[in-house]
Amino acid sequence: MSCKGRSLRDGIADVHHLGLSALEVQFIKVNPLTRAIFDEEVGKMPRELPLQLVVEVGAPGREPTRPLVPELAQPLRRRSSLTQLTWSLAKDHADLAQTRALAKALDVDLTLHAPYYVDFFGSQEARDRSVRQILWAGILADGLGARMVVTHLGFYGSGPREESVRELTEITREVAGWLEEYSGGGVRLGIEPSGHPDVFGSRDEVLELAHQVRGVVPVLNIPHLAARERVRLDTAELLRPVLEQFVGPSRGNLYLNFSGVEFYAPGEFRLTPIKRGQIKFDPLAEVLGEREYDVTVISSSPLLEHDAMYMKLLYERALTRRWAKRHQPPAKKTPPAAAPPVSGARPRPSAPRRGAARPGRSPPPQAPPKRSHHGARRR
Repeated sequence: MSCKGRSLRDGIADVHHLGLSALEVQFIKVNPLTRAIFDEEVGKMPRELPLQLVVEVGAPGREPTRPLVPELAQPLRRRSSLTQLTWSLAKDHADLAQTRALAKALDVDLTLHAPYYVDFFGSQEARDRSVRQILWAGILADGLGARMVVTHLGFYGSGPREESVRELTEITREVAGWLEEYSGGGVRLGIEPSGHPDVFGSRDEVLELAHQVRGVVPVLNIPHLAARERVRLDTAELLRPVLEQFVGPSRGNLYLNFSGVEFYAPGEFRLTPIKRGQIKFDPLAEVLGEREYDVTVISSSPLLEHDAMYMKLLYERALTRRWAKRHQPPAKKTPPAAAPPVSGARPRPSAPRRGAARPGRSPPPQAPPKRSHHGARRR
């Protein structure tokens, strides 16, 4: 909101100048174009084509149905087809590389959110399109140097919920395996919970999916969990066990979203600025101040980076309190008070001063006063 530029590199620079260190890039609007290979493009690598963000290459004689890793890693051939994207944040793979270099130089950690509209239980065409868009997001994430593609898995199917979960698990395994093959393990698949009970993404479902599928990271979306479970996660005692559940499958690098939230009936909620929501960041900052693992906190508030800076301030205050508690000076030791004398005991006599008379002895004789020659005593 505060960025005066309109490019992704402008946004990364603005995040750095604000004192923040992470950015979740939104890959929302998808504009694909599939066409045949031009003669002058034969023999060139897909990533080398200028002003074309190629995300898919079809083998000769067939239309592409989803990206093929071997086709993206070899020169273009005749009678092949390619799919390119029109994206406002990058025009080609060289543009992605420049953005990646800037983010690395400014130490801004990037992740990418896949398109929000997914449908795995409609038509076969809708399922293929949803899978392809997540894979395209993985290609963009790899070009940007982003470590994760975040997505949700949409509504359950019309059949039993257990069957829907089983099908979504297989789809997730296929997508996560493709991302690992394409990026060499550099890009992982993050699955976030949903605040709607009709959408896949309860706490147990997300954690179980991360346990079963290699390469899947559970994303802790606190406002979504609060809305789905109808629980105000507004105390450290409630938040601490939730974070501990997600840290293990995250391999010690927790990724979470936070914003204010107002929830009404089941499935009805809206995200709000932090100061207006029914959950507060202060107890979460207290828990994060005690942690011994890495955490990335993304502001999903309508105020975006303004609430991100506010959360950073609350977190630094929690760290200050923790440091002061650990390094407070030791209390001064007061000398013990003198013990009162025991009743009935005779006090111990103190040592006599030099020249003083000892008890029981006569004082030593004194010399007679000297007289002057006039015989008067000298006073």
